Amino acid sequence: MKIIFFLLNLYMINLLPLTVDGQENPAIVAGKHIAIVPTEYGKVRGYIHNGIYTFKGIPYGKASRFMPAEKPSSWKDIRSSLTYGPTCPAGQFDVLPDEFEFPLNRSRGYYTNENCLNLNIWSRKVTDVEKKPVMVWLHGGGFSSGSSMEFPAFDGESLSRSGDVVVVSINHRLNALGFLDLSAYGDKYKYSANVGVMDIVSALTWIRENISNFGGDPENVTIFGQSGGGAKVICLMNAPSAKGLFHKAIIQSGSYFKHFITPAISKRIASALLEELGLRPDQADSLQTLPYARLDAAGQKALQIVQQTLKPGEAPIFGLEWEPVQDGHFLPYQQGEPPANKLSENIPLLVGSCKNEFTPFIPGSGDISMDSAKAKLQVKYGDNAAAYMSAVKKTYPETIKPSDYIDVDLVFRPLVIQQANQKSLTGAAPVYVYLFTWQSPVFDGAYKAFHCMDLPFVFNNISRCEEMTGGGQKAYLLADKMSEAWIQFARNGNPNHKGLPYWPGYTVTNGATMIFDNKCQVKNHPDKELLSIATGQ
Repeated sequence: MKIIFFLLNLYMINLLPLTVDGQENPAIVAGKHIAIVPTEYGKVRGYIHNGIYTFKGIPYGKASRFMPAEKPSSWKDIRSSLTYGPTCPAGQFDVLPDEFEFPLNRSRGYYTNENCLNLNIWSRKVTDVEKKPVMVWLHGGGFSSGSSMEFPAFDGESLSRSGDVVVVSINHRLNALGFLDLSAYGDKYKYSANVGVMDIVSALTWIRENISNFGGDPENVTIFGQSGGGAKVICLMNAPSAKGLFHKAIIQSGSYFKHFITPAISKRIASALLEELGLRPDQADSLQTLPYARLDAAGQKALQIVQQTLKPGEAPIFGLEWEPVQDGHFLPYQQGEPPANKLSENIPLLVGSCKNEFTPFIPGSGDISMDSAKAKLQVKYGDNAAAYMSAVKKTYPETIKPSDYIDVDLVFRPLVIQQANQKSLTGAAPVYVYLFTWQSPVFDGAYKAFHCMDLPFVFNNISRCEEMTGGGQKAYLLADKMSEAWIQFARNGNPNHKGLPYWPGYTVTNGATMIFDNKCQVKNHPDKELLSIATGQ
């Protein structure tokens, strides 16, 4: 019996090192005493995943409906921050055809709540000794929908690891909850038209006060966003209260946002909303407790009603939507006005778009004959159709398929150039321009470089976005180059690094544009002839 016990004991002793070694470096480290960091409002506890400290759902503020955010309430115990917080209610999602929902792989599983002012943090070290660049991600979805975790690409772990930067993403109020202008119905609603963007200022204020405890440098903050997130970057560059809270800016496919809604229009939207609900002006306060579904439905109807009354040129480029308002307070200037340019003149800017953007989503654009393509271009460009096709081939020598001639984006790219021109002429800081042209091989190559295709590359999250990228070696190589450019820009305001050819700052004269593709290269005015034919300028 003693021999059996001895052998069993010896067996367990021999196994023990294997068991311990197998658990020495687990992918996830979580526990009551793991990843605890103090903030101004109390301690938070996250977890460590593959060496990256991760915190989710940390409150940066609190707010009543239509009111500016206040500081969050403090707490005594350690706050568990292991999972994403609530996102803003956003009515119904726009559902695309199945084959286009597939690459996006959007998450709709997280719960919504109007108490949605929270943020997420990824960092290699949590200490106030080492100060790392901070990259604050602003999600897309216009100003109406979306969230900080909508796409798999938004996970900040890989970017934080590869660049030794602190990545932050945030949720904030959207749609009518963030942009309904009730200022005509009482002074307490003075800021209601812009509380959704004011939330972001509150988040940036929280970051300034607390991010050093997570290893970040509050004096080196870059805001970056795609689509509606890029438009939010533009808002912050025009907001006096945001000045000093960030130091660099990146706009990805967000240059479409050219004007703030005027009070004359925003107040008409509010009036139409009240009328749709059968409420008198003196009953506006009842909106504070109206069920969200009814508020959202009335808001959508009000936007449609006012849209129909607008004169040509009054509506935003994609039609009337929930957007920030030039209210004279939070946004005192219209974009492009000298005082607005002055606010961000010392902010380095990185700006660009994707080659195809929304064009692959157009029904029938993929399976088209050359004769049909020529016929479509003849209708659109008349006598310039042949010159247009020649310009496409000159700009993109790899053009082969008939669809390659008709699905080049000609909405976002010209606006990128306009924005870069203005910045280079009015700003003291540099502007860098890019064009993302990499073509996805997934689904017979139908996705091309569509809107959002750049996201897995910027966040270096190819493995999380194989439905979009295919997960091939070429995608990984480009992601390393592109994400490193974003990291270097966040670090020092210059995207250059040894993995790319020299990328000069953009000027009206040189038109320098970095082309992100399997072969990255800088071209001066790469599509000038094409844009001239397409825009008539």
